[in-house]
Amino acid sequence: MDVDGSTAPIRFYWFSDHIEIQSPGGLYGEVTPEILTQKTALSNPVLAEALARNLIFTVLKYIPYLMFTLEELQNIMSDIESDRIERTTSTNNTDKFAQAVCAFSNDFPNHRCPGYLLIGVNDDGTPSGLQVTDRLLQNLAALRSAGNIQPLPALTVQKYSLPNGQGEIAVVEVFPSDLPPVRYKGRIYIRVGPRRAIANETEERILSERRTTVASRADARPCLGSTFNDISLDLFRLNYLPNAIATEIIEENQRNIKEQLASLRFYDLDKDCPSYAGILLFGKKPTWWIPGAYIQFVRFAGTTLTDEVESEQALSGDLITVLRDLDALIKLHNQHYPIPQTTLREKLFSAYPAIALKELMMNAVMHRWYESSTAPIRFYWFSDHVEIQSPGGLYGEVTPENFPRQTAYRNPVLAEAMKVLGYVNKFGYGVQRAQEALAKNANPPAKFQFEPTYVLVRVRQVK
Repeated sequence: MDVDGSTAPIRFYWFSDHIEIQSPGGLYGEVTPEILTQKTALSNPVLAEALARNLIFTVLKYIPYLMFTLEELQNIMSDIESDRIERTTSTNNTDKFAQAVCAFSNDFPNHRCPGYLLIGVNDDGTPSGLQVTDRLLQNLAALRSAGNIQPLPALTVQKYSLPNGQGEIAVVEVFPSDLPPVRYKGRIYIRVGPRRAIANETEERILSERRTTVASRADARPCLGSTFNDISLDLFRLNYLPNAIATEIIEENQRNIKEQLASLRFYDLDKDCPSYAGILLFGKKPTWWIPGAYIQFVRFAGTTLTDEVESEQALSGDLITVLRDLDALIKLHNQHYPIPQTTLREKLFSAYPAIALKELMMNAVMHRWYESSTAPIRFYWFSDHVEIQSPGGLYGEVTPENFPRQTAYRNPVLAEAMKVLGYVNKFGYGVQRAQEALAKNANPPAKFQFEPTYVLVRVRQVK
């Protein structure tokens, strides 16, 4: 795998009829698909040498990741004092699982090593005799993308079968986050010795100060030149904060407003200015600092850009207002009309399913370039199709070949905020939801065009 060129984890997904292992980074050096089984080039020779000393290089050369051996698993099961291990016999306590994942993601002791949730192990370290089902593994893997843990955690899931009929164990390996503090349903969970706890103000501040430089490459970066007075505090306090933070945490909070903004990555305390995400969400004049931060809507009478313009509008301002106006705009222009089903029966269809247009627009808003482009998102409505063009090409590990199955976030703070505000329901499924809605409405599938500087999607009207 590519150790320093990707922020994505190795994904190990266990389905009912197959296993998928995805390793960031393509084939390396002189290795091609044709000679993969005959020749090996090492992208990480130092790591390979170290693994060879432990006699596991032969396996890991071809398998991207191996959690640990059965002997190592049995050792950590019995280590009841470790703050990197949590045990449970429950198979359906999603809250407990998610809180554990949140705590390990925060890595408050700063081990810089993964934490492990063991399902099927008693508190004393003995196996409970559990039989791990495919459904349990799928539910555990879904903790990553359900959106209740913010920012999204990096984790892998694996099943182990113990010898001598002792049962099976599901293991969730959780990697430390680059963007702490991580929250589950508005609460920050951490490990304090062998137990889990909710972070107090001091602990939250420590986590906030620990963000890595890797994380500051996107919308968490300070918007230099802007000031505290450039954001609307009412928008933050009334529209965002109650959705992002649990009520009892807000009531107990004694921090000033800048510290509250910083804990959610909307403010940089060192530079004493809002982050780009803070300006986008709560800015009084976002386009003053991010010139392309608006949506350009144009409705044409015909099918080309040279046809007469029937109406046009620029949706600008704080993102909460822009998305609210966008919803109203789609309802205004989306026509409904009957389509004959039989000689005597008709069914009412819309030109486009509203959910499909919303999902595709949310995708454009979430993943576009903000710092690197002054172009707006283009939302063009023609007589027979709609076009949405988002500045910025595909990001990270996403390629035309693996889109939309693969996800990567150019703007992780913005993605988190849109989930908190209810504009996206589940990460990584927006395009699939749009395609399903189009199919149900009898529209052709949306067609995507990928270029280095933009992504364009075309949606055809119901015929």
